[in-house]
Amino acid sequence: MDLSLSTRTVGDRTVVEVGGEIDVYTAPKLREQLVELVNDGSYHLVVDMEGVDFLDSTGLGVLVGGLKRVRAHEGSLRLVCNQERILKIFRITGLTKVFPIHNSVEDAVQATD
Repeated sequence: MDLSLSTRTVGDRTVVEVGGEIDVYTAPKLREQLVELVNDGSYHLVVDMEGVDFLDSTGLGVLVGGLKRVRAHEGSLRLVCNQERILKIFRITGLTKVFPIHNSVEDAVQATD
């Protein structure tokens, strides 16, 4: 399966909607998108993962790399995910302590964490 990406602005946040699978083959496409957004001055990102069917360690690495990039500019990266199988990956790896994870884009945009 392929990866679909689209971006939109909600308030002062840039929302990256991700669909499909984030794996060793598609993760570079997501990395490229995150790097481009940060280079263009978008430091407060929300990655909407509601449409993600699969996430592997390469995908996790891209998200952690994106977080480091925005933090270098005093920014933030919040995730939107409500699928138990994807949330389980974040819990197992301990990344729930690193990423603020929200149930909806609206929650993520309004959060002050």
